Amino acid sequence: MDSLEDFDYPKILLEYKNGFLASKTMFTACELGVFDLLLESEVALSSAVIAQHLGSSADGMERLLSACVGLKLLEAELKNEEAFYRNTELSSLYLTKSSPKSLYHMMMYYSQSIYLCWHYLTDAVRSEEEMITFMHCMDSMLHLCRKDVLTLFDLSLFPIVCDLGGCSGAVAKECISLYPASTVTIYDLPKVVQTAKKHFISPDEHRIRFQEGDFFEDSVPEADLYILARIIHDWSEKKCLQLLGKAYKACKPGGAVLLVEELLNEDRSGPVTSQLQSLNMLVFLEGKERTPAEYSKLLTAVGFKEIQVRTSGKTYAAILGRK
Repeated sequence: MDSLEDFDYPKILLEYKNGFLASKTMFTACELGVFDLLLESEVALSSAVIAQHLGSSADGMERLLSACVGLKLLEAELKNEEAFYRNTELSSLYLTKSSPKSLYHMMMYYSQSIYLCWHYLTDAVRSEEEMITFMHCMDSMLHLCRKDVLTLFDLSLFPIVCDLGGCSGAVAKECISLYPASTVTIYDLPKVVQTAKKHFISPDEHRIRFQEGDFFEDSVPEADLYILARIIHDWSEKKCLQLLGKAYKACKPGGAVLLVEELLNEDRSGPVTSQLQSLNMLVFLEGKERTPAEYSKLLTAVGFKEIQVRTSGKTYAAILGRK
């Protein structure tokens, strides 16, 4: 029988959600020849050397190898702060082409045929329905941890809040519930705002306001606190600095910015969910998952000070920077 704790934080369902990320990580490493190269080398190799041998990008290969370590397909050893990789016994035995027990061709069939067919398991949906589905997805992801991350710091100090990229309003609704004196402006693209008003936010909720705009192109409203929940990981370093710099300039003196993100360990050894999401960003957008030090560096670069990182014990952590 499931315990109440299972229902409070359904870890197994979150693992299932990442199932295809794990399998595609394994398929990709097979197809690129990672396991074959490491078997032939007989010594551990750095990600830069592996990338050079296999003709891949250094950044993409580093993320792929890191995820393979998390999946127990590779082992890593740090030498002078650089990771060197070798196969696990399991990978050498089953994922290399030359092994008598090789499953390489099975993996390639699943990657190149079965995987693509499963993309059409659910029929295509109309554009509005697709937008609603995406927003429900974001809402449910944040629902598991939003109370935890919004109480890691005392946000009652910041009564005027702007939720940049607020999407369905999941964070905004939790914020006004936890902090009765707060008002929150959800700032997002016009089509997202219109969908949120229609399907997610009650018109009677007077403490939640909306502003349509593109936070890279348009001005953002003045606020005491800017919340960016699962926003920074979407973007390149250049765009992160642009967006955070805009928030810093608009932020009231004494105000702050709160980032809600998954974190990589400082040595990038895990957690595997963050490693897989970083690979997901590589194929889906232009961003990546980052370490606490990398988020602190971004915030410090645009002027924020007193950077604090606190973890919730669940998927997401909170990073607060003060102006």
